[in-house]
Amino acid sequence: MRPSIARLTAFCCLGLLAPGGVAAQASDGWRIHEMSRPRPEVVAPAIAPMPARPPAGAEVLFDGSSLNRWVGRDGKPAPWKVRDGYFEVLPGSGGIATVDSFGDVQLHLEWAEPTPPKGSSQDRGNSGVFLMGRYELQVLDSYQNDTYPDGQAGSIYGEYPPLYNVSLPPGSWQSYDVIFRRPRFSAQGALLSPARMTVFQNGVPVQNNAELLGPTTWLARLPYAPHPDRLPLELQDHGDLVRFRNI
Repeated sequence: MRPSIARLTAFCCLGLLAPGGVAAQASDGWRIHEMSRPRPEVVAPAIAPMPARPPAGAEVLFDGSSLNRWVGRDGKPAPWKVRDGYFEVLPGSGGIATVDSFGDVQLHLEWAEPTPPKGSSQDRGNSGVFLMGRYELQVLDSYQNDTYPDGQAGSIYGEYPPLYNVSLPPGSWQSYDVIFRRPRFSAQGALLSPARMTVFQNGVPVQNNAELLGPTTWLARLPYAPHPDRLPLELQDHGDLVRFRNI
Protein backbone atom coordinates (compact mmCIF):
# COMPACT_ATOMS: atom_id res chain seq x y z
CA MET A 1 0.00 0.00 0.00
CA ARG A 2 1.02 3.63 -0.47
CA PRO A 3 -0.30 5.42 2.61
CA SER A 4 -1.53 8.91 1.75
CA ILE A 5 -1.05 10.27 5.20
CA ALA A 6 0.12 10.88 8.63
CA ARG A 7 1.29 8.05 10.84
CA LEU A 8 0.14 9.41 14.17
CA THR A 9 1.14 7.84 17.47
CA ALA A 10 -2.21 8.97 18.89
CA PHE A 11 -3.77 5.86 17.34
CA CYS A 12 -1.81 3.41 19.50
CA CYS A 13 -4.73 2.83 21.90
CA LEU A 14 -7.63 2.65 19.45
CA GLY A 15 -9.21 -0.44 20.93
CA LEU A 16 -9.58 1.21 24.35
CA LEU A 17 -11.37 4.36 23.33
CA ALA A 18 -14.89 3.28 22.47
CA PRO A 19 -17.61 3.82 25.08
CA GLY A 20 -18.11 0.66 27.13
CA GLY A 21 -15.06 -0.97 25.58
CA VAL A 22 -16.98 -1.92 22.44
CA ALA A 23 -14.54 -3.14 19.80
CA ALA A 24 -16.58 -2.02 16.82
CA GLN A 25 -19.44 0.37 16.22
CA ALA A 26 -22.68 -1.38 15.36
CA SER A 27 -25.72 -0.24 13.39
CA ASP A 28 -28.79 0.01 15.62
CA GLY A 29 -31.44 -0.38 12.94
CA TRP A 30 -32.32 3.30 12.52
CA ARG A 31 -33.73 4.47 9.23
CA ILE A 32 -31.45 6.59 7.04
CA HIS A 33 -31.42 10.26 8.11
CA GLU A 34 -33.96 9.62 10.88
CA MET A 35 -34.50 12.95 12.66
CA SER A 36 -35.71 11.25 15.87
CA ARG A 37 -32.40 9.43 16.26
CA PRO A 38 -30.60 10.51 19.47
CA ARG A 39 -28.08 13.31 19.02
CA PRO A 40 -24.45 12.65 19.93
CA GLU A 41 -23.28 14.26 23.14
CA VAL A 42 -21.61 17.63 22.62
CA VAL A 43 -17.99 17.56 23.82
CA ALA A 44 -15.48 20.41 23.85
CA PRO A 45 -12.21 19.00 22.52
CA ALA A 46 -8.76 19.90 23.78
CA ILE A 47 -7.21 21.27 20.61
CA ALA A 48 -3.68 20.34 19.62
CA PRO A 49 -1.57 22.94 17.79
CA MET A 50 -2.33 23.11 14.07
CA PRO A 51 -1.31 22.80 11.37
CA ALA A 52 0.11 19.42 12.28
CA ARG A 53 3.55 18.63 10.93
CA PRO A 54 3.60 15.75 8.42
CA PRO A 55 5.64 12.84 9.79
CA ALA A 56 8.58 11.37 7.92
CA GLY A 57 7.41 9.19 5.04
CA ALA A 58 3.95 10.73 4.72
CA GLU A 59 2.64 11.41 1.24
CA VAL A 60 1.78 15.09 1.26
CA LEU A 61 -1.27 15.63 -0.94
CA PHE A 62 -1.43 19.37 -0.32
CA ASP A 63 1.58 21.33 0.88
CA GLY A 64 -0.11 24.72 1.06
CA SER A 65 0.98 25.99 -2.33
CA SER A 66 -0.37 23.84 -5.16
CA LEU A 67 -3.16 21.47 -6.16
CA ASN A 68 -0.92 19.65 -8.62
CA ARG A 69 -1.77 16.31 -6.99
CA TRP A 70 -5.50 16.86 -7.59
CA VAL A 71 -7.74 16.95 -10.65
CA GLY A 72 -11.26 18.15 -11.35
CA ARG A 73 -14.17 16.00 -12.42
CA ASP A 74 -13.10 16.34 -16.08
CA GLY A 75 -9.56 15.16 -15.34
CA LYS A 76 -8.12 18.63 -15.87
CA PRO A 77 -6.21 20.55 -13.15
CA ALA A 78 -8.32 21.06 -10.02
CA PRO A 79 -10.11 24.44 -10.28
CA TRP A 80 -10.52 25.11 -6.54
CA LYS A 81 -8.81 28.25 -5.22
CA VAL A 82 -5.46 28.12 -3.40
CA ARG A 83 -4.51 31.00 -1.08
CA ASP A 84 -2.66 31.60 2.18
CA GLY A 85 -1.70 27.95 2.70
CA TYR A 86 -5.16 26.44 2.14
CA PHE A 87 -7.52 25.73 -0.73
CA GLU A 88 -11.22 26.47 -0.91
CA VAL A 89 -14.15 24.87 -2.71
CA LEU A 90 -15.11 26.67 -5.92
CA PRO A 91 -18.91 26.29 -5.83
CA GLY A 92 -20.38 24.80 -8.97
CA SER A 93 -17.07 23.45 -10.26
CA GLY A 94 -17.61 19.90 -8.99
CA GLY A 95 -15.58 17.75 -6.66
CA ILE A 96 -11.86 17.12 -6.93
CA ALA A 97 -9.89 13.89 -6.70
CA THR A 98 -6.30 12.87 -6.10
CA VAL A 99 -4.17 11.98 -9.08
CA ASP A 100 -2.95 8.91 -7.19
CA SER A 101 -5.09 6.04 -5.96
CA PHE A 102 -5.19 4.50 -2.49
CA GLY A 103 -6.70 1.56 -0.65
CA ASP A 104 -5.91 1.04 3.03
CA VAL A 105 -4.81 4.43 4.35
CA GLN A 106 -4.17 6.49 7.42
CA LEU A 107 -5.23 10.02 6.53
CA HIS A 108 -4.81 13.41 8.18
CA LEU A 109 -6.50 16.56 6.90
CA GLU A 110 -7.61 19.89 8.32
CA TRP A 111 -10.72 21.85 7.33
CA ALA A 112 -12.54 25.04 8.26
CA GLU A 113 -16.16 26.13 7.85
CA PRO A 114 -17.22 29.45 6.29
CA THR A 115 -17.74 32.40 8.61
CA PRO A 116 -20.12 34.01 9.15
CA PRO A 117 -22.30 30.88 8.86
CA LYS A 118 -25.15 30.77 6.38
CA GLY A 119 -28.02 28.35 6.08
CA SER A 120 -29.02 25.50 8.35
CA SER A 121 -28.97 21.72 8.56
CA GLN A 122 -27.34 20.25 5.43
CA ASP A 123 -27.15 23.66 3.76
CA ARG A 124 -24.50 24.96 6.14
CA GLY A 125 -20.84 24.34 5.33
CA ASN A 126 -21.41 21.01 3.60
CA SER A 127 -18.63 19.00 1.98
CA GLY A 128 -17.29 15.47 2.33
CA VAL A 129 -14.20 13.29 2.25
CA PHE A 130 -14.75 10.24 0.05
CA LEU A 131 -12.40 7.35 0.69
CA MET A 132 -11.94 5.46 -2.60
CA GLY A 133 -14.52 7.87 -4.05
CA ARG A 134 -17.31 5.80 -2.44
CA TYR A 135 -17.23 5.95 1.35
CA GLU A 136 -18.01 9.41 2.75
CA LEU A 137 -16.85 10.97 5.96
CA GLN A 138 -19.13 14.00 6.28
CA VAL A 139 -17.84 17.57 6.55
CA LEU A 140 -20.47 19.99 7.88
CA ASP A 141 -20.83 23.00 10.15
CA SER A 142 -22.28 21.09 13.12
CA TYR A 143 -21.61 23.78 15.70
CA GLN A 144 -25.04 24.64 17.12
CA ASN A 145 -26.60 23.46 13.86
CA ASP A 146 -29.11 20.62 14.09
CA THR A 147 -29.46 18.06 11.32
CA TYR A 148 -30.04 14.31 11.03
CA PRO A 149 -27.36 12.63 13.18
CA ASP A 150 -26.03 10.36 10.43
CA GLY A 151 -25.31 13.47 8.35
CA GLN A 152 -23.51 15.72 10.82
CA ALA A 153 -19.77 16.34 10.96
CA GLY A 154 -17.87 13.19 11.90
CA SER A 155 -20.58 10.87 10.58
CA ILE A 156 -20.10 8.10 8.06
CA TYR A 157 -22.78 9.57 5.86
CA GLY A 158 -26.15 7.86 6.08
CA GLU A 159 -24.76 5.02 8.19
CA TYR A 160 -23.22 6.07 11.52
CA PRO A 161 -23.57 9.29 13.51
CA PRO A 162 -20.39 10.35 15.31
CA LEU A 163 -19.93 9.09 18.86
CA TYR A 164 -19.62 12.72 19.96
CA ASN A 165 -20.25 16.17 18.49
CA VAL A 166 -16.86 17.88 18.84
CA SER A 167 -17.39 20.55 16.19
CA LEU A 168 -15.77 23.94 16.66
CA PRO A 169 -17.25 27.35 15.73
CA PRO A 170 -17.22 28.38 12.06
CA GLY A 171 -13.85 29.70 10.93
CA SER A 172 -11.91 27.43 13.30
CA TRP A 173 -9.50 24.92 11.82
CA GLN A 174 -10.55 21.36 12.64
CA SER A 175 -8.84 18.05 12.01
CA TYR A 176 -9.74 14.55 10.91
CA ASP A 177 -7.42 11.61 11.49
CA VAL A 178 -8.74 8.54 9.76
CA ILE A 179 -7.78 4.88 9.64
CA PHE A 180 -9.54 3.26 6.68
CA ARG A 181 -9.42 -0.39 5.73
CA ARG A 182 -10.81 -1.03 2.28
CA PRO A 183 -13.32 -3.82 1.57
CA ARG A 184 -12.00 -7.13 0.28
CA PHE A 185 -13.57 -9.00 -2.63
CA SER A 186 -12.99 -12.49 -4.00
CA ALA A 187 -11.77 -13.07 -7.51
CA GLN A 188 -15.42 -13.71 -8.41
CA GLY A 189 -16.52 -10.37 -6.94
CA ALA A 190 -18.08 -11.63 -3.70
CA LEU A 191 -17.60 -9.50 -0.59
CA LEU A 192 -15.08 -11.13 1.74
CA SER A 193 -14.89 -8.35 4.34
CA PRO A 194 -16.52 -4.90 4.51
CA ALA A 195 -14.72 -1.57 4.74
CA ARG A 196 -13.93 -0.27 8.23
CA MET A 197 -13.27 3.25 9.45
CA THR A 198 -11.91 4.77 12.64
CA VAL A 199 -11.98 8.57 12.91
CA PHE A 200 -10.66 11.14 15.35
CA GLN A 201 -12.12 14.63 15.00
CA ASN A 202 -10.13 17.30 16.81
CA GLY A 203 -8.39 14.54 18.73
CA VAL A 204 -11.60 12.88 19.97
CA PRO A 205 -12.71 9.43 18.69
CA VAL A 206 -15.95 9.87 16.73
CA GLN A 207 -15.94 6.57 14.80
CA ASN A 208 -14.48 3.42 16.33
CA ASN A 209 -13.74 0.62 13.87
CA ALA A 210 -17.14 1.14 12.26
CA GLU A 211 -18.08 -1.57 9.76
CA LEU A 212 -19.48 0.17 6.68
CA LEU A 213 -22.74 -1.19 5.33
CA GLY A 214 -21.76 -0.35 1.75
CA PRO A 215 -21.05 2.74 -0.35
CA THR A 216 -22.59 5.87 1.18
CA THR A 217 -25.22 8.01 -0.48
CA TRP A 218 -28.33 10.09 0.23
CA LEU A 219 -31.48 8.25 1.38
CA ALA A 220 -30.38 4.86 0.09
CA ARG A 221 -28.52 1.76 1.17
CA LEU A 222 -26.29 0.66 -1.66
CA PRO A 223 -24.89 -2.87 -1.70
CA TYR A 224 -21.18 -3.46 -2.05
CA ALA A 225 -20.03 -3.92 -5.62
CA PRO A 226 -16.53 -5.10 -6.52
CA HIS A 227 -14.07 -2.34 -7.36
CA PRO A 228 -10.29 -1.91 -7.71
CA ASP A 229 -8.07 -2.23 -4.64
CA ARG A 230 -6.96 1.39 -5.08
CA LEU A 231 -9.04 4.41 -6.06
CA PRO A 232 -8.63 8.20 -5.71
CA LEU A 233 -9.54 10.15 -2.61
CA GLU A 234 -12.23 12.74 -3.39
CA LEU A 235 -13.47 15.98 -1.81
CA GLN A 236 -17.02 17.18 -2.43
CA ASP A 237 -18.31 20.43 -3.86
CA HIS A 238 -21.67 20.95 -2.15
CA GLY A 239 -21.78 24.66 -2.96
CA ASP A 240 -20.22 25.93 0.28
CA LEU A 241 -16.89 27.72 0.79
CA VAL A 242 -15.24 25.03 2.91
CA ARG A 243 -11.45 25.24 3.23
CA PHE A 244 -8.87 22.45 3.43
CA ARG A 245 -5.18 22.27 4.23
CA ASN A 246 -2.41 19.95 5.42
CA ILE A 247 -3.52 16.71 3.76
